[in-house]
Amino acid sequence: MAAIRAEGLYKVFGRRPDDVVRQLSEGASTDEVVAQGATPAVIDAGFEVQPGEIFVVMGLSGSGKSTLIRMLNGLLSPTSGHVHVGGRDVAELGPKSLRQLRSEEMSMVFQHFALLPHRTVLENAAYALKIRGFEKQERDSKARDALTLVGLSGWEHRYPSQLSGGMKQRVGLARALAAETDILLMDEAFSALDPLIRREMQDQLIDLQHRLTKTIVFITHDLNEAMRLGDRIAMMRAGRIVQIGTREDILYDPADDYVAEFVKDVDRTRVLTAGSVMEPVSDQASQAEYTTVSADTLLSDVFAMTDRRPLPLAVIDGDNRTVGVIREHTLLHAMVARDAARKQDAEPTRVEGQEASHG
Repeated sequence: MAAIRAEGLYKVFGRRPDDVVRQLSEGASTDEVVAQGATPAVIDAGFEVQPGEIFVVMGLSGSGKSTLIRMLNGLLSPTSGHVHVGGRDVAELGPKSLRQLRSEEMSMVFQHFALLPHRTVLENAAYALKIRGFEKQERDSKARDALTLVGLSGWEHRYPSQLSGGMKQRVGLARALAAETDILLMDEAFSALDPLIRREMQDQLIDLQHRLTKTIVFITHDLNEAMRLGDRIAMMRAGRIVQIGTREDILYDPADDYVAEFVKDVDRTRVLTAGSVMEPVSDQASQAEYTTVSADTLLSDVFAMTDRRPLPLAVIDGDNRTVGVIREHTLLHAMVARDAARKQDAEPTRVEGQEASHG
């Protein structure tokens, strides 16, 4: 069973929202309904998120992605459509059941940390458990464990004003982890951070996911972040999901000109991994014959390795099993893609579609 299933989701702000949904479902354009005083933020969105998956919703400002994530936990009610979490329709839950959903099944990590300034790091990390009625000793224990997971052991008695932006976001992540929910909703969680700290937080999330296997819906406007984190990516434009697929699907088989324009300047070697270009092996090749590389190693790092080590490379999974091999012709094909991307990087590009909406 899918952890989250969305069916025919619409969210319309403004006048006569139900009538606007009917018009849109019958083929009316966004411009037509906007002229009537309505703002369609999400239009006919449907998808499933599988347990243990990082599902990234990617779109420019105003594409509707933040509105979409707030319908998943009932912070916003859909104008039409359904969200199923654990087999229950979120729109049909009463206030008490919604509070239970948000505290016990789905945690949320915000862009601007949402920390309580007068509470310590430990108290902030334990706050969701306090709301749920956990005794102090138990909630502090769980919060300490979560802070250790995010690298903040020893900072328990500091206050948010004493932390850097990256550390504040780690506290927000620890609070979500301490709640021990199966689902994490992350709305532009790293967008307020500088590039270096942002990269570190991405690394940390990837490492935590390997250990904890949460179900994560991650909202971002940054394509490189989407490509780095997402098991699958939903591309949004003007309220609509225009494509859902793996990073390889998005890069090599864009659904339309909008997606193609979006991804044309991506350096594939910093997105694709050894596992995505390897040749599969039918039996367990001897690793002693090859230099090994992890399946999730970026191609840019594979290129750097080949300057010092001979091909072929054996690709191994998390259990140290050989799952593929990278030979010279495999890497040559990837180099062609890399050089094409570099050539495109030198050309100016503009992506249309920064529509004013709720996003």
